Amino acid sequence: MRLLHGRHLGYCTNVHVAASWLELQRVLDGPVQAVRERVAPGSTPFGLGLWLSHETVESLRQPGTLEELQAWLKENHAHVFTLNGFPYGKFHGEAVKENVYRPDWTTRARLDYTMGLFELLAKVQPADAKLGTVSTLPGSFKGFALDDSAEEQMFRHISECASMLDRLRDRHGRDFILGLEPEPLGTLETTAETRAFFQKFFARKDTPKCAREVIGVTYDACHLAVEFEDAATSLGALRDAGLRLAKIHLSSALRLRPDDSSLAVLQKFEEPVYLHQVIVRGKDGSLRRWRDLPEALEWAKDLPVNARGTEWRVHFHVPLHAAPEPPLGDTRENLAGVFDFLAQDPAACSHLEMETYTWAVLPESLRAAKVEGQIAAEYVWTLAELRKRGLAE
Repeated sequence: MRLLHGRHLGYCTNVHVAASWLELQRVLDGPVQAVRERVAPGSTPFGLGLWLSHETVESLRQPGTLEELQAWLKENHAHVFTLNGFPYGKFHGEAVKENVYRPDWTTRARLDYTMGLFELLAKVQPADAKLGTVSTLPGSFKGFALDDSAEEQMFRHISECASMLDRLRDRHGRDFILGLEPEPLGTLETTAETRAFFQKFFARKDTPKCAREVIGVTYDACHLAVEFEDAATSLGALRDAGLRLAKIHLSSALRLRPDDSSLAVLQKFEEPVYLHQVIVRGKDGSLRRWRDLPEALEWAKDLPVNARGTEWRVHFHVPLHAAPEPPLGDTRENLAGVFDFLAQDPAACSHLEMETYTWAVLPESLRAAKVEGQIAAEYVWTLAELRKRGLAE
């Protein structure tokens, strides 16, 4: 979906079970088609943010498969403007947790997978496309036992990716950006850590000059809200540091005051598939981090209310259009700051992607009867917020 100022809006297909080419075909013909018919009927352009697993990337290199995808896009007036390159393998139905960070940017496998995504993106984008983006993990995960050489390995692989992207730009005549995505407990977690990482990366003698143009940041509104960061301040700091915003993930997190009633409701969000990092703010403003929701709940269960912190924020993507069950809240107020920032600086980022991938593990009170109903409702909510600020017709 094309908006004003050359901006694109889509939703990420990582909400669907599609870890293979066969599964992706079923998703395109099923829920994706159903969403398109609701939000972009007829010949209305329909923008997609595809998630392609490593297995799917390899399948699309086989004779005939890429042509099938291109034919589906043409027949359904759809265009791919961005790809999600964070999850490498299966992302649904079994425990993912911190394995979503594997392989990380210390490995050649992550580089090869990412470049495979860009090469596919270049082939499936419309001929008049000006920009293609891919989001990726924030380097690695702080919980991994990385040695002193890890950062050097990351820098080396990201530098090689930059050089490859520069050649891809020349070959296809369009811009490409890889966006590292800060996330709670990732190597890049906060705005300050992200700025410091890139400052060091760009200062290296062996970092190619093109890196500033092709390597940037994917800003996930949920992630930085969990860090208790103000959206406009964070986005402005990234821009002012000379970092390109590859794309913005429109997403919302859980927030709560940790009394007995709210923690009882929060227990409904415990589930075995995804990692739900928790950040607790103390009375003095200090932040305490927990790797996963069960660990935070276990820590708090025997503590008096005044010892549990003043507010919790939980990395659990909740629907954009529907508030969670009281006494829980969400971080849509922070997301409003993202929209306000874009209204003030429309050229800051042109790729917007809704990314509520948790439909299958949401409590029933927040889950639509069908996933396409939830996605369509998120489009309605998002477009209304964009129109309020003159960013959509």
